[in-house]
Amino acid sequence: MKKLFGTDGIRGIANREPMTAEVAFHIGRAGAYLFKDEINPKILIGRDTRISGDMLEAALIAGICSMGVNVLRVGIMPTPVVAYLTRAYNANCGIVISASHNSFDHNGIKYIRGDGFKFTDSEEEEIERIYFKNHSKDEWPTEKNIGRLKELSEAEEKYIDYIKSTLPSKFTLKGYKIVLDCANGASYLITPRVFKELGAEIITINDKPNGININYNCGSVHPTSLRKEVLRQKADLGFSYDGDADRVIAVDEKGNIVDGDQIMAICALNLIKKAQLPNKTVVTTLMSNIGFNRAIEKAGGKVIKANIGDRYVLEMMKKVKTVLGGEQSGHVIFSQYSTTGDGLLTSLQLMKVLQEEEKHLSNLASVMEKYPQIILNYEVKDKERFFKNICIKKFIKEIEKELDGKGRIFVRASGTEPLIRILLEGEDKNKLEKISQDLREVIEKEDI
Repeated sequence: MKKLFGTDGIRGIANREPMTAEVAFHIGRAGAYLFKDEINPKILIGRDTRISGDMLEAALIAGICSMGVNVLRVGIMPTPVVAYLTRAYNANCGIVISASHNSFDHNGIKYIRGDGFKFTDSEEEEIERIYFKNHSKDEWPTEKNIGRLKELSEAEEKYIDYIKSTLPSKFTLKGYKIVLDCANGASYLITPRVFKELGAEIITINDKPNGININYNCGSVHPTSLRKEVLRQKADLGFSYDGDADRVIAVDEKGNIVDGDQIMAICALNLIKKAQLPNKTVVTTLMSNIGFNRAIEKAGGKVIKANIGDRYVLEMMKKVKTVLGGEQSGHVIFSQYSTTGDGLLTSLQLMKVLQEEEKHLSNLASVMEKYPQIILNYEVKDKERFFKNICIKKFIKEIEKELDGKGRIFVRASGTEPLIRILLEGEDKNKLEKISQDLREVIEKEDI
């Protein structure tokens, strides 16, 4: 069982275990140890805009170079761009320094394989084994065998050329007025540039990172500011990204939020219509809205559920041999173009559908009826105690019985934060609110 890696890399508060410079140095060495015997080994590193990024990047680079492995540094860059560049530059692996949608005081380290896919559980366990058993303790190359650092100044250009190649020739966004919320994160340079080069009139908000404002009341987790700006600017639509830009949430011209489920439904139905969705199958998770299933099934399609996390969605996509999958949170994977969720790619694929269908986003989003959902997040001291608590277990069973056939409750532990996440879904929102209030009281009484 993994001790450091969660569902999306190693996460924590910067300068506190395990997210310290010392741990980063040794995790860098442990990762580099895997490739030290390769010919001209190299690891590509990118990061988001957090204040702690400089510290962790420096520690990782020092650790990797001390193992005799070279480093390719791309600087501030979205996670999906790092995944693409890792493949494009034939690196042995890539590392992203980011805590995604979390607040600025957190940070994370995630490893990406040379083929652009995230490390599997077993590969992360191997890094932990090297780290905890200190297998690298005798590996200290000297002289010309020490690793070197190379800056890749042309990396952004390389990705932009690639992302444009995924679109039809002569594709243009001329005539569209689009608001972009960059969450003061990794997308603040590259995303506005691509939309501008494709001819869109853009209004950019939250594009001035200072190290501590990433995701602060903005981005895909807080789309209210985007909604207000779309309405104020009378824009055609808007896109909101998270800190590392692997997810996106849209807002239509009427100010309605269009989440990952709706974006996937729009794109999946378009692909089904064109007979371009293999087996008419799309992969999502247990957090997806019931309305998503019904919209896809009504069109003759099939929905397969995977564990929560875009890595697990992608694994299931490979298994069932389909090309579209994702999460309600805005992680959407177009596997013919990308090895991970990519907010910019998803935005452009959605724009392509808008043009093909010749409809407004509000019209396309209406293909899916969203059932009322309430998502509760509880900070807990001990996740195991929560799931073992007799009173909580009993009350959840009662909720399941009450909602049977007309809704559901889904409870899970967050893989990246000390939180228990609870999803309530059903036909009657008032009933769900009453259940959520009762559940909150039971949990608070137990003081987990």
